[in-house]
Order: sequence, then C-alpha cells, then structure tokens
Amino acid sequence: MPYSWFVLIIFAFAVFRLTRLLVYDKITRFIRAPFIDEIQVQEGDSLVTYTKIKGKGLQHWIGELLSCYWCTGVWATAFLLLCYYLMPKVTEPFLFLLAIAGIAACIETIIGKWTE
Repeated sequence: MPYSWFVLIIFAFAVFRLTRLLVYDKITRFIRAPFIDEIQVQEGDSLVTYTKIKGKGLQHWIGELLSCYWCTGVWATAFLLLCYYLMPKVTEPFLFLLAIAGIAACIETIIGKWTE
C-alpha cells in the first residue's frame, strides 16, 4: 500500500475495529478474563457492565490496558504498524478485513440511530 489518505483511513478503521474487539466484544472475553473481572449490574431498565482489574504487576498492567479503550488503541496501532512494516503482504488482507468490519460497524450504528 502506498502512503496516502487511503492508507490512513484503512488504518484508522482497522485500529478502531481491533480496539473494540479487544476491549468490548463478547467473542474476546476469554482474552480479557485472566486480567479483568466483568461485573454486570442491573440499573433500571439497563444491564451495565463494570470492570475490576485483577492481580498485581504485569497482570494488573495488562488489565489496566484492556480496560482502557484509548490505551488499547495506541498499542493496537503500534502492533498493526509494526506488522505492516515487517510483513506488508501478510498484513494488508488483515487490515482490510478489520477496516471493512469497522466501516460496517459505523454504518450499522448510524442506521440504528435513524431507525429508533
């Protein structure tokens, strides 16, 4: 991929999706489980999820990282950039997959807001 606005947009949506995948999605709860307890509490009509960081040292640090969308985003960006620079042909399809999923998530959110 040549450096361009297109590359920036692809990376932005890919990092967005990877970060949400790691921090929020149920499918990756097993990754967070050794580091974070997710406690669900009924508040009125809503079910709210709170996080409690486990352990000390490295376990606690990783728990802090995975509980912070902004922190995880920085590390996800560093990971994707490093992969892209070291193995561009392997990383490009993964970037496109994440970017397309990120764009689809944004579209779904917008459509969901319009149809409420």
